[in-house]
Amino acid sequence: MRTRLLGGLAALAAVLTTATPGRAQGPGMYSGGLSDSGGLPGLPAENVPLPLGNPGGHGFFGFVDGGYYTQNWTLGDQIIARRGLIDSTGAVTGTPGTFIGSQRVALTSSQFGRRSDAPAFNIGIGYKLDDGTSLTARFMAFTPKSYNAAATLVPEGFRSDSQLADTFLTAGVFNFSPRYAGPARKTAFEGSPIPGGAGSTFGDGLFYGIWNGASTMVITYKSSYQEAEVGARVPIFQTEQSRIYALAGGRFNWFFERFKWFTTSFDVDGGTDSTSIAEYTNDLSQRLYGPYAGVGHDIYLGSRFALSSDLTGALLLGVIKERAKYKLGDNSISTKRSVNDLRIVPSAGGNLNLWWYPIQGVQVRVGYSANTFFNTKSMDEPVGFNMGAIDPAYGDNQFRIIHGVNFGIGLFF
Repeated sequence: MRTRLLGGLAALAAVLTTATPGRAQGPGMYSGGLSDSGGLPGLPAENVPLPLGNPGGHGFFGFVDGGYYTQNWTLGDQIIARRGLIDSTGAVTGTPGTFIGSQRVALTSSQFGRRSDAPAFNIGIGYKLDDGTSLTARFMAFTPKSYNAAATLVPEGFRSDSQLADTFLTAGVFNFSPRYAGPARKTAFEGSPIPGGAGSTFGDGLFYGIWNGASTMVITYKSSYQEAEVGARVPIFQTEQSRIYALAGGRFNWFFERFKWFTTSFDVDGGTDSTSIAEYTNDLSQRLYGPYAGVGHDIYLGSRFALSSDLTGALLLGVIKERAKYKLGDNSISTKRSVNDLRIVPSAGGNLNLWWYPIQGVQVRVGYSANTFFNTKSMDEPVGFNMGAIDPAYGDNQFRIIHGVNFGIGLFF
């Protein structure tokens, strides 16, 4: 945090009488400064805090912040399902693999609607040395953001052909186990007489697979962010109303994203069970570790208010984990893909804060902060349809920015 808020009368006298490099001297050097504030409540007028000067003592401090942040959207736009169903045996159309229906897009990964900002909290502790150097450890976390979208057997405006083919949903999953076959009879075709077939009937399983002729599909997307930091702030130049300081330390940032896709097939009578439900999950975890360095500037505005700005840069090592998985609703079978990756992620950030020192040992802050990351990964196409070798498409060189307003309070002990 900044500095101890209250200096004694002896410290003030030393400031007024001692000329040191980097400090303003002579009459009028407090023009518009704290000497115009009339002192703190309950204290003699001459016992004035110098929040931007030498703190004059060491001690512990703690702080807690709240904020409201925005992160740019990185999930790609991929078509997941279309309206209609596929004649998998050719018994209906005469050609296996023939699509029946309009093939209108029913579900994409961009259908999550309006984006939302995320509340966040930031807590930390620190220790201030006699020379004004501060050692700080802090942790920050965003409230996870969750989105969902769905497509069902009801198309927009109830539009379909006379056979109601568009009341079914189909996705192009292939190379799956027979355990994912789904209901044997999804339509009235199965078990019905074959026209001109001399009394023979259609067999079961004409529309094979849970994802072929499904009734509902639901997708969800969840993202979260955390960061932690251990560092020091060292004054390098100061006057009575201004201070420049260096920032350095170690940082941890974590981006986590989870995309899920649930597919349910119903039989012709409207029944289903866990063997007719399929679940797909894609997790992208990016943990970033590395050093940071920067510079900051405090300016005292008067009446116990101050303004500060910080700029930092970091070179982080990204530990990337990609996990994609299909599983049956009864958990009897699953297929998984795991990939680990390392990459360098440059980062740059800054903040602008307004500080208020109302009473001894207390400081209040409101500000704006932004942090950028380069060369991260993103889910360009979150679904890999080949269950035999699940391979969703991830984007490289993704730029990310997190920015928003924050407010907090610090206490000195």
